[in-house]
Amino acid sequence: MKNKFIKSTFILIIGGFVVKILGFVIKLLYTRIIGPEGIGLYSLIIPSYSLFITIATLAMPVAISKLVAEGKYPYKDIFSSAFAIIFLVDALLIFFILAFKNFISINLLNEPRLEFLFIAITITIPFISATTVYKGYFLGKQNMIPNTVSNIFEQILRIVLIILFLPIIYKKSIIDAVAGLILLSVFSESLSLLIFLFFMRKEKRQISSVKKDICHDILKTAIPSVSSRLIGNIGFFFEPVILTNLLLYKGFSSSYIIREYGSYNAYAIALLTMPSFFIMAISNSLIPEISKYYIKGNITMVKKRIKEALLLSLIIGSFFSMGILFFREPLLNALYGTNSGSEYIKVLAPFFVLFYLEGPLSSTLQATNMSKQALKISTLGVIVKLLFMTIFSLLKCGILSLVYAEIINIFFVVLSLGHEVISLVTSSNSF
Repeated sequence: MKNKFIKSTFILIIGGFVVKILGFVIKLLYTRIIGPEGIGLYSLIIPSYSLFITIATLAMPVAISKLVAEGKYPYKDIFSSAFAIIFLVDALLIFFILAFKNFISINLLNEPRLEFLFIAITITIPFISATTVYKGYFLGKQNMIPNTVSNIFEQILRIVLIILFLPIIYKKSIIDAVAGLILLSVFSESLSLLIFLFFMRKEKRQISSVKKDICHDILKTAIPSVSSRLIGNIGFFFEPVILTNLLLYKGFSSSYIIREYGSYNAYAIALLTMPSFFIMAISNSLIPEISKYYIKGNITMVKKRIKEALLLSLIIGSFFSMGILFFREPLLNALYGTNSGSEYIKVLAPFFVLFYLEGPLSSTLQATNMSKQALKISTLGVIVKLLFMTIFSLLKCGILSLVYAEIINIFFVVLSLGHEVISLVTSSNSF
């Protein structure tokens, strides 16, 4: 294929499809092994896990792919500077988690058993951070094969480890089994590192050093990008904190909250975001492509790529949203052996068509040095979501409080991002 954007997207989509299928096998296995209570505990810890991983990885794939695509620095200097930044951040983060794990578990999430899971999270952080540097490099080179291969082998290893060891760990306790799920990342990310190093053999050897100008350029892109994601993850972190405390206050039982919150996240949202690998493929391919043309001042190609990405995302999103809506119960039964979460899908699915446009729109702003606008929109979106979730919770809507708030958030964020992108393209003639 002569069109490198389409070629890169195609490779990521095929790889993403395989990874997603393997991911469903993984979820199918562990949901049946650890049961509803284990799923509930896992759902409670995931917002915190996502927040910490976002901080630890510092949006390195975005920052590094942009620098590599621009070709301003030798890749070895980019690597050494990136690793210096990321491991300093990780050391501080691990110290913070260990210092406040007890407070977060007991005072915020009202579940003392989660304290052990925070220790498991700290072990995974360095491994996940290291792989993101290599992912960013190959994305910037628009060589999607290493990322695709590593993702597939990661999932295969997870399946093997779950089958062999998770039932044994579960016999000890539910919390040990959930910790085992988290610690799978240590082994899967280690395998990814080996795969990336294998593909790096062909690169020319260079003398590497940590340079201030490279660190500055990395942080200039990474901080606004990670800030945008960080805001979203902070909202995700406070989501179960606010929801559990308000629902307990309004008379809902702890067992109801753990069960239904688990159904919403592990079944409903998991199924609705099934095509996310398509959208991630499009978004990841879009950043280096738009960066390349934007820095050259080729606005015509920038607009063409935006239009291609949005059209493809809309087609894919519409197809999956409607399919999941009409076949939600057979899909839930086939994948998870339950109907839990069906009512939440029925309410959410029609609006997820818009959700699938968020990735390409956000990537466009990041690639055109408009990360601050994306950060502002993400911040306001989180505030809007938490505000409406609080209102609906006080009205005793149960977990539907979160569903209604999610719909309002989707409308607000996508329409706001769309407005910024339209302003960008219309400022350089008509789209």
